[in-house]
Amino acid sequence: MRTHDPDDLTRPTRIKGRGAASNREGRFEALATTLEDDGWYHEEAGRPRPPTQVAIERARSIISRNESPDIPFTQSINPYRGCEHGCNYCYARPTHSYLNLSPGLDFETRLTAKTNAAERLRSELGKPGYVCEPITLGANTDAYQPIEREYRITREIIEVLHACNHPLTIITKNALVERDLDLLGPMAAKNLVQVFVSINALDNHLASTLEPRASAPHRRLQAIGNLVAAGVPCGVLVSPIIPAVTDMHIEHVLEQAAALGARIAGYTVLRLPHELKTLFREWLDLHVPDRAEHVMSLIRQMRGGRDYDSRFGSRMRGEGAYADLIRQRFRLACRKHGIGRSRELTLDTSRFVAPKPDTPQGSLF
Repeated sequence: MRTHDPDDLTRPTRIKGRGAASNREGRFEALATTLEDDGWYHEEAGRPRPPTQVAIERARSIISRNESPDIPFTQSINPYRGCEHGCNYCYARPTHSYLNLSPGLDFETRLTAKTNAAERLRSELGKPGYVCEPITLGANTDAYQPIEREYRITREIIEVLHACNHPLTIITKNALVERDLDLLGPMAAKNLVQVFVSINALDNHLASTLEPRASAPHRRLQAIGNLVAAGVPCGVLVSPIIPAVTDMHIEHVLEQAAALGARIAGYTVLRLPHELKTLFREWLDLHVPDRAEHVMSLIRQMRGGRDYDSRFGSRMRGEGAYADLIRQRFRLACRKHGIGRSRELTLDTSRFVAPKPDTPQGSLF
């Protein structure tokens, strides 16, 4: 078992309200920084807590296209870069390296808001060659992360989609989605929207370290009930399943989500691409040091002996005996609680009406 000296500033340590324990350089950085303890730090002074910083971006385009056979959608929008939820396991963390920022603390504290997203979306939907297919919000970083309360970019995007009857799928782990029920309810009545709430465990203490600024698990369950009560089709994503950390919650999450009206469910197993391997190992050493090696051993069993396998077909679900056991447990629990296992409902694309281009005379006709 490995332990950390809380007085050693050169070692990763838990920062309350943050999921990463360090701010290591990304894989494209030419220079590396090494911390040295000069003896001036005193524990009673408290660890510094990095504040959230938000930069404004004027996006050139806003709809991303996807051709991966593992992902059941072809179009998505990410209103923000980085995510304040701070989920330690987030597969999107390595994307911050492309910005010359760390996938660690930078990913959850140095964020970018695409404030012209609605404007760009209106323009792209209005192009003559646009083909209507459902757009997914929250595919990479959560569209309802805490800074959405101030910036309201997700709200503006939904307003555009609502106005032109464009189908929408939302994936989130924040109960803030309830704020937009005045838009989502009418869209649901036209079969234009579905929401997936991501819950991989029901332990509040565990969630506070794994995903510190996401809504608590019980609050996400409540959001499922409120969405369903408003007529919005809702599913649950048990994602990611982490061996010997969250896998014991699979059946309980599905049972409670089904009781609140969730109609469909999906899951993925933990992925550790690029820098995420180191960040997740830091989390294990800090929070479950007695199980750290066992957890990594189970992960490798699902990844052909490696920490990560990027191949299509196996990267989301893993392979081998342990992955098969998870698959069987998930399937049986869905059957027991009457939940479908499809990731997507069929949304209506026939209602789409392209927005009119903005012109100086537009308001006269």
